[in-house]
Amino acid sequence: MTTDPSAPNNDSQQSNQGQYGASYNAGGYGAPAPAKTNVLAIIALILGIVVPIGGIICGPIALKQIKRTGENGAGLAKAGLIIGIILTLVTIVSWIIVGVMAANAPELATY
Repeated sequence: MTTDPSAPNNDSQQSNQGQYGASYNAGGYGAPAPAKTNVLAIIALILGIVVPIGGIICGPIALKQIKRTGENGAGLAKAGLIIGIILTLVTIVSWIIVGVMAANAPELATY
């Protein structure tokens, strides 16, 4: 007996099996949702680069929120805090150097 390959297959067991066997139903449970990244940690990183004092302020607040809620982003908050501190120190040292140079060169400062 030959069967027409274009005819629909009424054998339910064969139609439920794919190329690799029966499909597995996980009971409606999907993959767990990925942990959310703390928004303030992202803001701390951005402000740490653009406005360093903002990274210094937002970084510790974000770390406290992350510890309380269990969100992701601790690395971002720490990076914003560290970058903010470094850039603030570089700015302060630069202003001190400019001030010392201006004080030691009075003939240049009078122009």
